[in-house]
Formats: sequence, C-alpha cells, structure tokens
Amino acid sequence: MEKFRQEIAKKIAPLLNMSREEARALMEVPPNPAWGDIAIPCFSLAKTLRKAPQAIAADLAKAADLDGLAGSVEAMGGYLNITLEKAAVARHIISGILQGGASFGFTDQGGGKTVVIDFSSPNIAKPFGIGHLRTTVIGHSLSRIYSELGYRAVRVNHLGDWGTQFGKLIVAYKLFAKDDKLIDDPLGTLFKIYVEFHRRAENSPALLEEAREWFRRLEEGDDEARSLWQRFVEVSLKEYQRVYDLLGVEFDYWLGESYYEPLLASTVAAIEAQGLTTISDGAVVVDLADHGMPPCLLRKTDGATLYATRDIAAALYRDKKHRPELMLYVVGQEQTLHFRQVKQVLNLMRSPAGEKMVHVPFGLFKFPEGKMSTRRGNVIFLEDVLTRAVDLAAGVIEAKNPELENQQEIAQHVGVGAVVFADLKHGRIKDVLFDWEEMLNFDGETGPYVQYTHARACSVLRKAALNPALSDEAALTDEYALPLVKLLGEFPQVCARSAAEYEPSVVARYVLDVSSLFNRYYHHVRILGGEAGVTETRLALVLATQRILARGLYLLGLTAVDKM
Repeated sequence: MEKFRQEIAKKIAPLLNMSREEARALMEVPPNPAWGDIAIPCFSLAKTLRKAPQAIAADLAKAADLDGLAGSVEAMGGYLNITLEKAAVARHIISGILQGGASFGFTDQGGGKTVVIDFSSPNIAKPFGIGHLRTTVIGHSLSRIYSELGYRAVRVNHLGDWGTQFGKLIVAYKLFAKDDKLIDDPLGTLFKIYVEFHRRAENSPALLEEAREWFRRLEEGDDEARSLWQRFVEVSLKEYQRVYDLLGVEFDYWLGESYYEPLLASTVAAIEAQGLTTISDGAVVVDLADHGMPPCLLRKTDGATLYATRDIAAALYRDKKHRPELMLYVVGQEQTLHFRQVKQVLNLMRSPAGEKMVHVPFGLFKFPEGKMSTRRGNVIFLEDVLTRAVDLAAGVIEAKNPELENQQEIAQHVGVGAVVFADLKHGRIKDVLFDWEEMLNFDGETGPYVQYTHARACSVLRKAALNPALSDEAALTDEYALPLVKLLGEFPQVCARSAAEYEPSVVARYVLDVSSLFNRYYHHVRILGGEAGVTETRLALVLATQRILARGLYLLGLTAVDKM
C-alpha cells in the first residue's frame, strides 16, 4: 500500500509546489472507507496557496493525473479523496507476497546498522516470576522486528548478579541452608532463605551490617564469598534456561553486572577526571540538580558500587564494542528516573552512548493483593504459568481434535503462545492485570485465535487440487477480498511503526485484524470448487494471508502451527 501512497505523492507534489515527502506527510486515512483509501486535507494549504480549502481540493481533483493508480479522485469539502484502482492494488500486493514472501515490502532501513537490546535480565538467585514475562517477551519481539527491518539486533541478557543482595544471600545461606538443598530445589531454596533473611533483619540490624561486609568481601575477591556467589549463579542459570527454552527466547550475550566489575574503577575515574563528581556524606555522586534530578550515586561511603555505576560502564562498553545506532533497555517504568540519570551522566561525559540510550519502559503486572514483592515471598512462578497454559491447551485440543498428531507439541506452542500474546496485545506502557481466565482464554482476541486462523489457511491449501496463482484479478476486488488484500499490503509499514514506537502490540493488533478479515472472507466466499482461474486466485489470497500471519506470529515470538 505504501508504494501507491508514494507514487501518488510524487504526482501531487508538483501541483502543490512541495517535495514528495511533504506531500506524503499530508496523507490521511479517511474515517469512512466509502470515501476512499487516501485523504489529503487542504486546510493547511489555504494560506500558502491563497485559496479556500474546498477550491484547492477541487483544483487538485481536476489536475491530478493518477491513471493506473486511482480508480476515482473526488473533492469532498476541504479534502481530496482518492480511491485506489482495485485491480492494480490486488495485483501489486498479492503478486509481491507470492514472489517475495511476507517481506515483499522490505526496505532495508536498518541495513548496516546495529541495535543492542537489553531485556529479560533476571536477578540471580531469585525466582523467574510472572513479573519477568513482560521484559522478556517485549524485548524478544523487538529483536525480531528490528531484524525484520534489516538491523543487526544484538540481544543482551544483563543478569543481576552483583550488588549488596548477594551479601544478604551469603549470610542467609550460611545461616539457613545446606548445600544439598541447592541440588534438590535450587531456586526454591535460595528464594526461601532470602525471604527469611528479610523477615529476621527487620528486628536484627546486625544482619544487614553482616551482609554489607560479605558484599565488600565479594567485591574484593574473597575466595569463600566468590565461591558461594559462583554457585548461586550456576544453579540459577540452569533454572532460567528451562524457562527460556519454553518461551523460545535466545540471547547473543549473557553478561551479568559482574562482567563490568573490572571496568568500574576506570569508569568512575573517567567521570572524576572530567570534574563531574562531588563528595556527599562520603559518597561519590554526580550532581544533577541543574537537570531536574537527584544526584546520581556512583560509590557508597563504604566504596561499594551501585546499579548506576555498572549501567554507565556497560553502556560505554556496548557502544565501543558494537557501534550501535541504538541501545534499547527494556526495563519497567519504575526505573525511569534511573535511566534518565544514567543517560544524563553519559551526556555530561560527552559519550555517544548517551544519545543512543533509549529506555523502553513497560507497565507492571497487577495483582488483587497489590504489587508483587520477592522479599515478601508472594511470587507467581513463570514456569508454573506456562505449564498450566500448556496443560489447558492440551485439554482443549484433546476435546476438539482427538485425532490430531503431535498433540503435546502443538499444545506447548498454543499454551505458551496464549501467555505471550496476552501480554503483547496490550500497549507496553499499560499495567496488565494478572488474570488466569483472561491470560488462558482461547477465544476472542488471543494468540490461539491467530494460530487457529493460520492453521485454517494451511488446511485450505492442503485440500486444494489447484496451485495458488494470480489468474483472475477481479476475484480479489469484491467486498470480502479487497479489504483483506489491502490490509496484507500494510505489513511492511506495520513492522516499521512497531519498531519506531518500540511497540510489539502494533504487530499483535495487526495479526488480529488480519485474522478477523480472513475468517470473514472464509465464511462468505467459496474458495474451492469454482472456476479454475477464480479458485487459483482465491488460493493465492489464502497463501498470502498464511505467509503474513506466519511472519507476524514469528515476530511476536509465537509458533505458527499448521494444524490445531
């Protein structure tokens, strides 16, 4: 569809004494489809052209030569409404998808560019809870969307494997745990003792002091502290990998905060050398009052580093290693101030990393009892959610299609897809109410609905005695086919918009719309059994829909199953 807009902009621009880009920027989608495919409002042109908007629209309707592009051109009030030539639209879009697949409109806007995406990033020794789902699936989807646009997407799992919490965990482990517990139930054990530590520390400040001392020993390389820390990291990663395997999520780098620990001293020294630091109550800080923020703390009074120190070091390292166009941080919106501070310090250092850093915030999962907290122990384990979803999917499949082969494999794709899609269909900045009934619903605007639509298209293609071919363009111009064709033609622009807004929900809503229009087409149009040319052409539309749905599901991190 964008090709037609660009071609029309090229024709209209000289009539308005403007560039093609300026003419394209004027275009809108009419609120009523009966008014056309493109609307050009002329109100902003009235002052420059010294004419009434209605007169400008009327003049354009007479002067515009849009043969082969537009079926009709009409002035309506102060708008120029353009209806595209139906057969030309159908021919261009469907032939493009048949020849080039879902990437028929590929523009390579990211060619030669790199984007680093920091996502998931669980805290070592803590359970992989439902709260980790959002960063994981949003970041994973964005990595695929940017790759679709030609970028080299570098996926980084920035593990929380450093900080004062490890001093607490060491104390808790020495007090409450035995080594065999890390073999039988590693994360369960670490989770329980961490909660128990905080329960006891409320009435015993000495425990907190002991924890600070253990973290100091850890930073200084104490053998016992390092050995226990390494054990916590190893058992945690093994548990996390199982969840990532269920989700189909992969990373290019697993680099915890500890990886940057050798860089911290030089990073702080570089900031100090530029005269950016001050001493506040014995701590090293960067004063950001002139920028409307509290100071950025780099070192505590005891010399320990903080998240900000490590994130600054990591940003400098990533910029030097990957030379990215962008560095995305898919982290909850509660960390907005933190990233504003880090970005500002990088800007004050005159580092290119500052301009490249983009915080991609998202809302929280909300629960009836309030915000989840690891310290209080009220955590819903993500693996339990995924397992329950798979079990539910298996039950539905067994009831509706007991003869289906590979039921368990398909149930896993459908169950996990239901959970992922239930997250991604929401705008990322919105809070999402955790609701089992909503998350595992298999009807309506859900992942299983889109997967089923894809499977339905595959079923039609399997049953067909003819091959898809663009034999009769007129078969794609009726009231049921043409809206679907036009929507399929928007896929490249949907991907571009999704990346520009860092918003996978744009793709999720799009595949829902495609599914809705395809099912409408399926129920109203006889696809098989008609004249050969018509049947081949209708099968071409089915194949084009199947390819777009498969690619859209892939970009969201879901599997496009062939049967359900």
